[in-house]
Amino acid sequence: MQKLGTGKIIVILGPRQSGKTTLLKRIAERLPGKPLWMNGDDPEVRQRLNGISIRNLQRFFSNEKCVFFDEAQRIENVGLLLKMIIDNIPGLQVIATGSSAFELGDRIKEPLTGRKWEYYLYPLSFMELVKHHGLWEEQGALENRLVYGHYPEVVTSSHNQRELLAQLTDSYLYKDILTLDQIKKTSKIEHLLKAIAWQVGNEVSYNALSQLVGLDKETIEKYIHCLEQVFILFRLPSFNRNLRNELKRSRKIYFYDNGIRNMIIANLAPLNSRQDTGVLWENFLISERVKYTHYQGLYANKYFWRTHAQQEIDYLEDIDGQLFAYEFQWNPVSKVRFPRSFQQAYENAKTAVIQRDNYSEFLLPRNL
Repeated sequence: MQKLGTGKIIVILGPRQSGKTTLLKRIAERLPGKPLWMNGDDPEVRQRLNGISIRNLQRFFSNEKCVFFDEAQRIENVGLLLKMIIDNIPGLQVIATGSSAFELGDRIKEPLTGRKWEYYLYPLSFMELVKHHGLWEEQGALENRLVYGHYPEVVTSSHNQRELLAQLTDSYLYKDILTLDQIKKTSKIEHLLKAIAWQVGNEVSYNALSQLVGLDKETIEKYIHCLEQVFILFRLPSFNRNLRNELKRSRKIYFYDNGIRNMIIANLAPLNSRQDTGVLWENFLISERVKYTHYQGLYANKYFWRTHAQQEIDYLEDIDGQLFAYEFQWNPVSKVRFPRSFQQAYENAKTAVIQRDNYSEFLLPRNL
């Protein structure tokens, strides 16, 4: 609410069903007047705004105080449209949401340079759920969260989580992907996602994925970029500075939501009957840390570390020149040691092991 009335467009990006429309409704309740609501999923809205002139925009919106463009990535040339509005209708507050950063992010960067505030809304975070439920209850739900994830509708349902997650994956997961010009083959996307889901926590080779999926390396990389832009997954690069045998151009891939990952591989079994609990723990902690750093305004470069000798560290952050190294451990009996070569090369790095008894400190601000 602090950015309202600053003369800039507010852009809220995030996956479908993550609560963007609900957030708009909450904002509307706090505004002095009723905003005009434009839904980009509505074909009539898209048709009427396509190629609209500045004069007609002024006729439509000059008497409005606030206009919402929900799912704005569905509107043709939305970046130019928003630029025309902000440049020609002074005093109008525009808020736009989108589930595709490729459409609403990349394509509006140039038209809206200096004209927007941009925010991200992910599936519910551990921090948000602790604020709502309390730490005791949320820690008690940890095993459920590792399997079913954090999408709002899934979290708020205790009886039909499996059905809701299946519907979310089938109905919404590919909806924005298939609107992108780069995506042509749904079966290939499904195959690629399944291959990546089985490799969470491991280094990912585009060449290996290319052979497995049956697409060339450049197409694999393009598809992964698009999957990032619709907030399904994200890449974590390797960290290298001081050691010759550090991996230089490797990457791991994680999912923003554990439930989506598990539904893709069709495995929603409880933790006590799974072989990938450590993988789910790692994906949960890294994806939650992504949310935490974003919501807390921490500008952190994020990596993993590994050498050709197979020495590795799960997760690193570089914040204002200070290096933090983390190992994730689900089994409290196992001992964790940070590689001596890393400690010698990066003497000032701070290290910590994140386990079930201290993970809340990793994902919550100290004042919560």
